[in-house]
Parts: sequence; structure tokens; C-alpha cells
Amino acid sequence: MEKYLTDFKERFPEMAYLDDKILQAAVMIVEAMAAGHTLFTCGNGGSGSDSDHIVGELLKGFKSLRPLSPEFKKKFDVYGEAGKEIANKLQYGLRAISLTSHPAFTTAFLNDVDGTLIFAQQLFALGREGDVVIGISTSGNAENVKACFMTARTMGVKTILLTGKDGGACAKLVDCEIRVPEYETYKIQEMHLPIYHTLCLMIEDHFYGE
Repeated sequence: MEKYLTDFKERFPEMAYLDDKILQAAVMIVEAMAAGHTLFTCGNGGSGSDSDHIVGELLKGFKSLRPLSPEFKKKFDVYGEAGKEIANKLQYGLRAISLTSHPAFTTAFLNDVDGTLIFAQQLFALGREGDVVIGISTSGNAENVKACFMTARTMGVKTILLTGKDGGACAKLVDCEIRVPEYETYKIQEMHLPIYHTLCLMIEDHFYGE
């Protein structure tokens, strides 16, 4: 994993000081996934898109192709050529769920109960002790992300915050805070992308690297 962290520091020297935090987050996620646990992500607006983006890099090959093992591919032989085609295209994935990706639930809970708890309710229903949640909030004050972190702590779910320079109220609720050196929302979001790309590369390299 270290090679991707080194590359990150070389390409983004203004964020090189975050290397320990990024490594901490990567280790937290790797240890959880190795034990069969799940990574959850959440955020609002552009950070919601980043939440989906992270999961998209983990559910399929990112830099690695992650082909199925020959032994597992053979199980598809019972379906003939169609089975072989499926087996050759499927890729190993990593357990990750974006809490921004369930619009029917989100709109129902927002309308019927409380919109600030849309992430907390999903985590409470889907999460288990030992899982990890990444909350993305440029201000660190998003109420629904904060509620998600509070719920995570009561459940024994580990917490990671991607945020801006102030850290906000969420910073006090997490195990690992990755705070970029910017105040403006769009600049913070621009810095978040290479951080979570690096995290995804480090995680993938641990499980599927040569």
C-alpha cells in the first residue's frame, strides 16, 4: 500500500502531511474487510457523489482486474458457454455500500420521519459492529452525517471523516479525521478526490495486488 501513499505525497505536496491519517484510514478499512465487515459511505450534494464514487471503485476492479479464480470459474461450467462468458467477466469486489443510493427509502424516511436521520437509519439497519463508515462533509457540520457518526459509535462501527480545514462538529465524533487545508466547498471537494482514490488503490492493492 505504501507505493500509492508515496505517489500521493509526490503529486500533492500540499497534502503530504495527511499521510499518517490516510494510512490510518486504509488500515481501518482493510482490517474490517479482512474480517468480513462492510464499508459504508455517506455525504450530501457533491460529497454524496464522492460517496458513490468510492463505492464504485471498490465493487469492481479499479486498477487491478480482479478476475475470478480458476476454481470458482469452473463452477459456472454447468451453464455451458453462457456460464463461461459470465465467469470471464465477473470481478471480485469489496464489500461497500453508499448510503446515498437508496432514493425510495431516503424520500420515504425524509417525508415520514426525519430527513436528518436518513444515513443513521440505514446504518442502524444494515451495519454491524466492526464495520466502518466514511462520512464526507466539507464543513464537518452536516447534520445527517453527524447523526450517522453518533449512531455508528453506539453500534461499535468505526468512523472516518473527510472534511475541510475547520473539521466542524463531526471531527469530535470520529476515529480518523482527514482534514484538507481549504475552506471553500469546491476546493475541499477537489482535494477529497485524490485522497479517496489513494485509499481505494491502497485497499485494492492489499487484497488483489501482485
